[in-house]
Parts: sequence; C-alpha cells; structure tokens
Amino acid sequence: MSNEHLLLSQVSIEFPTDNGPFKALDSVNLTIDKGEFVSLIGHSGCGKSTVLNIVAGLYEATTGGVILDGKEVNEPGPERAVVFQNHSLLPWLTAYENVELAVKTVFKGKKSKREMDEWIRHNLELVHMEHAMDKRPSEISGGMKQRVGIARALAMEPKVLLMDEPFGALDALTRAHLQDSIMEIHADLGNTVIMITHDVDEAVLLSDRIVMMTNGPAATIGEVLNVELERPRNRLELADQPEYNHYRSEVLKFLYERQRRPEDSAAKTESAQEGSGSSGGKEEEATAPETEAA
Repeated sequence: MSNEHLLLSQVSIEFPTDNGPFKALDSVNLTIDKGEFVSLIGHSGCGKSTVLNIVAGLYEATTGGVILDGKEVNEPGPERAVVFQNHSLLPWLTAYENVELAVKTVFKGKKSKREMDEWIRHNLELVHMEHAMDKRPSEISGGMKQRVGIARALAMEPKVLLMDEPFGALDALTRAHLQDSIMEIHADLGNTVIMITHDVDEAVLLSDRIVMMTNGPAATIGEVLNVELERPRNRLELADQPEYNHYRSEVLKFLYERQRRPEDSAAKTESAQEGSGSSGGKEEEATAPETEAA
C-alpha cells in the first residue's frame, strides 16, 4: 500500500514460567497505513496488550519484529506515544506541568521556551482542557485526567498513538464525549492510532479496521474487518444504519461464535440446565469478556 508505514511481521513472543515457556503470541502479521485508526479486540488473554507493548518497544518479540518507516522497533521512543487506561499523571504537577514534562523531554534544544509554552497550550486546547491547565490531578475528574494524558501523548508529536483501553474506567457519558474528541483529533491531525478495546460499539464507531484476535495461548490475528463508514461519524445517525449494525454483528459473531471461550460455553450450558435466562441482554453482548487486561 502506498501509505504503509507500520509493519508487524511474524511477531511471536514467549515468556518464561516455572512450567516452561509460555507462548503468548504466534505469528502476528499486520500492515498499518499512515493515518489509519485500527482497533484490537478479543477475549481476555488473547494478547492485545502484548501486541501494543511490542509496538511501543516495551516488549521485544521472541521471533519476528516491528518496522516503522523502514526502521526496526526495539526500544521505546517518542514517535510511539502510549495512553494507558490509568492516566499515569504525576499527582504533584498541574495539567500544564504534566504535558510540559513530555514536551521538554522531546523538544529540549529544538523549541524555544515560548514555542514550548504555545505547544503545551495548543495540545491542552485540542482535548478541551485549557480551562483547567493549572489544576492538579486530584482537582479534576477521571475523564479530565484522561484528556490530559491524551494531550501529553499528542504533545510528543508521535507518528503512532497507542491507546490501551483508554476509556475503560470511565462512565458511559464521559466515554462518549472522549470518543467524540478522539474522532475530532484524528480528523485534524491524521495520526496513526492503534487502540485496544473490549467495547464492540466503540471499535466500530472509531475504527477504519478492527483486528480480531484469537484466544490464547499462542494467540494470533483471526480476522480483520474493514469498517467502510463515512467520516465524520455521528453515533446517533449510525445507530439506525444497516451498515453499522452489520459491522457490529460481524464482530459479535467472531467473539461469541467463532472464538467462544470454553468457560463461556460451559457457563451457558449450566445456565440452560438450571433454566435461568441471561441477565446481560444486548448490553452484555456488546462487550468482550473483561476479566483481566489482555
């Protein structure tokens, strides 16, 4: 592809255990174009976070590797910024100072003091946090903390923004607002984004492609779904569109039919034998099981 700039080639990784090597990933192959928004989804334990950590340079693949713009990724770098579910802000610094820390690390000697100040304020404005730049993390809400974390990552001018369930700990309304902000930022900046999520609706709303992982151990890519919905996207308008519901259905079928976990099948059988119905309904179906970060 003409815009190709991130390549995962035959990526496998093993971790040592008391019972011998544990193979978490097996032969993961993925090409991502510049400016693409790609979501990774799958059951807990399928290696989503492991893939992200390898791209971030936090883990080194046992075999295979990651190539970004022709260079092998083998350590962390500012061209790959990570936003975690936990905002990871330093509690004694203000929102401005938390972003400033990243800016000084990346741009010291490259930008003047005035340019850095303008850049910090610009990135806080991108996430609508300019009004609270002088507040410390203890003085702002969880959603606002996550906005500052996103601003800090964007301020590094990364080629790739890596997001590990960034909205997983937020309430539904705050999550929706941040999803809208991410779509605006992605449209404005054109960053390449890789996001881990358990939320099927979030994946369909935000993504250009959804990468569905098989169950671990030795997890790999099961299917890749192209989401050909026009941008900008409006969640209310999409809710009644057949195309949106088709994509949603395809992900749910993969998660709950083709990759149903053995314990899920056992639980379903036991529930049927007891004569009790499912308590989750549609809301439960829209989220991949989330017992532990994968």
